[in-house]
Amino acid sequence: MILPVIKDLEEMMEFPKEGIFSKVLVKTEISNYTLMCLAKGSDISEHTSTREAAVTVLKGKGTFVLNGKRIEMKPGVFIFMPKNAPHSLSAKKDLAMILSLFGKEK
Repeated sequence: MILPVIKDLEEMMEFPKEGIFSKVLVKTEISNYTLMCLAKGSDISEHTSTREAAVTVLKGKGTFVLNGKRIEMKPGVFIFMPKNAPHSLSAKKDLAMILSLFGKEK
């Protein structure tokens, strides 16, 4: 049985001087929700995932590239990615987002 989870995301945000802070919020057999905080100037190079994923931007600014298309990241932006879609991102300002993964891990 999966129990409810309630978190204060503002309180949990930690912006490192450089790099990435991540904290798993909830993990089940078929989903994973992670708070990610990237320091200004941090990048995540292009990669793919074997699972469907979604990003919800909470704070800051950045650029997300999905299948070669540039998407400006700002609070309130939601991005859905099919599995195996190439994507990358860079933080222009301290950037906080929720990464949601769906489907069984392979």
